Amino acid sequence: MSPSMYVYQSIAQSLSDHGQDTMFGLMGDANLFFVDHFVRSSGATFVPVAFEGSAVLMAMAYGRVAGKVGIATVTHGPALTNCVTALTEGARGHVPMVLLAGDTAVSNPHNLQNIDQRETVKITGAGFEQMRSPETASYDVAHAIYRAQVEKRPIVLNMPADFMWQEVEHVRHVFPAFNAPSYVPEGNDLDEAVGMIASARRPIILAGIGAKDAVEQIRKLADRLQAPLATTLKAKGMFNDHPYNIDIFGTLSTPAAYDAIAKADCVVAFGSSLHHFTTDKGALMQGKRVVQINDTATEVAKNYHPDAALVADAGLTADNIVWWLDEAEIPGSGFTAELAMDVLTAHPKGNPDKAKPGCVNFEYALDRLEEALPKDRFLTTDGGRFMTEVWCRLSCPNAESFIATTNFGSIGLGLQVAIGAGYAVPNRPVVLFTGDGGFMMGGINEFNTAVRMNQDLIVIVANDSAYGAEHIQFLDRKMDPGLSMFEWPSFAQIGTALGGRGVLVESAAGLETAIEAIETRDKPLLIELRLDPNDVPRMRI
Repeated sequence: MSPSMYVYQSIAQSLSDHGQDTMFGLMGDANLFFVDHFVRSSGATFVPVAFEGSAVLMAMAYGRVAGKVGIATVTHGPALTNCVTALTEGARGHVPMVLLAGDTAVSNPHNLQNIDQRETVKITGAGFEQMRSPETASYDVAHAIYRAQVEKRPIVLNMPADFMWQEVEHVRHVFPAFNAPSYVPEGNDLDEAVGMIASARRPIILAGIGAKDAVEQIRKLADRLQAPLATTLKAKGMFNDHPYNIDIFGTLSTPAAYDAIAKADCVVAFGSSLHHFTTDKGALMQGKRVVQINDTATEVAKNYHPDAALVADAGLTADNIVWWLDEAEIPGSGFTAELAMDVLTAHPKGNPDKAKPGCVNFEYALDRLEEALPKDRFLTTDGGRFMTEVWCRLSCPNAESFIATTNFGSIGLGLQVAIGAGYAVPNRPVVLFTGDGGFMMGGINEFNTAVRMNQDLIVIVANDSAYGAEHIQFLDRKMDPGLSMFEWPSFAQIGTALGGRGVLVESAAGLETAIEAIETRDKPLLIELRLDPNDVPRMRI
């Protein structure tokens, strides 16, 4: 006989049944009891956020890095509407997570916070799961987690508040997600793809984050073809130690790497949707045969129509292509012998003397921070004008150690992602680069959360006292940029006031003081880089 308990206890027990031990959220009257039971009954960790959307972002980052479904919870009405941007970011990034959202009591449709929560969720692209009855609570939790895994997107489980104190018999439900890799298809598609690759004289292999589990197989294919390797932005760091890694492919390439890509005659893309930033709106694919390998049919030809495509597992396909090349005794292309890798991967050095008084040169600061930041860092970035230069100049140990909040084009999401990732890598420092606008929009809400939770977090705020993307557009049209400029408070002082340590950098010498603070940190650290808005590099897009 299953034990009798309240629904709120059954919900918490269902999470424990799935091995969940960390949850991010903000409590309200529709979810506080199950959160309390989850913590007290199983010794789980609950991370209380300052703003509801933060819980979703933290859970998504935690789940992605930890390799599991992230769990978040909020209450009803405005709590859920505060999650719309975060859910959209997750849906577009194909991140599996579950948001346990309270709902107003069915018997109280006149509650001030009552809205149609299903319709609210639908506009984000996330999935919606209704808790149908007190008796089905544990089943509905399990099914939401299952859906998140197989649909690869956030699922919102809607939980009516008046279910919580109903007595039920808890039944353990855990549904396995069937995700065995698909094999390489046979027939004309495979023949055409292999034929294009075998006949290439200057092939390049491109990998996206969808190929993160196939690194070794893709490297072997590159060596067999004598082809350089490149990645999408999301897969930054995937081939760090390979001698022919040309880093990010597309608008973020160095000018020399861009020219080398332009000379290629074949691109073999694994786990990438060939976004228009990757292809430079198709310009980098001109005059080339493009072979796309992706295990999700809807990602094939989503942004660019390839010459051949295989809906298949990346690693198995790479192995299969090598087998056919060996079987046909196809020689290596020799393309890598033509490449001067030092030139292809070098970005122009920043000049510390270029900055006006009271500011630091951004490229120089990034180059110096690349040297000084902990080598085992987990790197995250917010959105904004500053971000492309960070992506180009700052390294990360591997593709699993990098997240950029780029799926919805929103600023103000980076610090939340950094905190969530920190829970998945508790013994490593997390580094976040954000802009002044992004920090004021989202970071200032949660910096104290990192302090309260004692995280090893280094936040670098690129403060040009402007909304930079708009500032440059005004200047380009010879208009007054005044409306895009702001007199912000001191972010360094804010970091200290919120319980961390803040350091202001207004010169190259001040940057060295900040680097000393990195080495001696014992609490979340905020480094404010004062920048001249007229001396911030343009976005490389």
